[in-house]
Amino acid sequence: MIRSMTAFASGERATPWGTLGCELRSVNHRFLELGVRLADELRVLEPALRERIAARVGRGKLDLTLRLRLPEGGDALQLNPTRLRELSELAIDLSARFPALRTEFTELLQFPGVLQAPAADPAALQAEALLLLDSVLDEFVASREREGGKLAAAIGERVDGIERIAADVRTMMPAIRAGQRTKLETRLADLAQPADNGRLEQELVLWLQKLDVEEELDRLESHVAEARRVLKLREAVGRRLDFLLQEFNREANTLGSKSVDARSSAAAVELKVLIDQAREQIQNIE
Repeated sequence: MIRSMTAFASGERATPWGTLGCELRSVNHRFLELGVRLADELRVLEPALRERIAARVGRGKLDLTLRLRLPEGGDALQLNPTRLRELSELAIDLSARFPALRTEFTELLQFPGVLQAPAADPAALQAEALLLLDSVLDEFVASREREGGKLAAAIGERVDGIERIAADVRTMMPAIRAGQRTKLETRLADLAQPADNGRLEQELVLWLQKLDVEEELDRLESHVAEARRVLKLREAVGRRLDFLLQEFNREANTLGSKSVDARSSAAAVELKVLIDQAREQIQNIE
């Protein structure tokens, strides 16, 4: 499945310690480059997050944001009932010995352990974060594949166009060669000294061989077949397609350099236009 390198996905997951939020976005890049922004409670997860993403994404410049939003009032201090019960039992035991003992409530709150912040379970919170990342990654990869399908269709249209042009050139080449032969024979007939027929035929054959583009057309057909095969692969194919486009361009340049007819010259220009259009699309493929 062809995948685009441009995508965005996000998601949230409620936990007992607050709401986890995750965003993952990417743009084009030659390699895989991942930037990570994490909540302080989740920094220990960075190696695992990178490993999970690298297992499913081959190329692109990615930005991952993973945050934790505390619930309203979730960061407020809470009374420790166990410590309060211990202090109460101690006060009852001591009241007979110290009848004048009085404890202010504000002083009681200052006793170590009476007030405490809600504690999070680090392992459980990290497990929730990884589950959220997996869910966002599913959406992210699906988004890349949807966009990749559109790119593959656009590239396929250009490949079809290249095949049609190559077929048209192959069809017109016999007429072009015949026309060039006639043109050369006419010029030689105007010479003051008639040329030797054997030598004339030999030179004519050599000259027409230099104009022959059958090999270039054969290679274009081969590249078309390879491009269609690659577009059906279920793996990252961006680099392979980019290399294949270089081969397409080489054949188009040779076809243009050998051209001695306006029709084949125009065909070479049209080929290069389609190749450039395909290259623009391929730059977005993973």
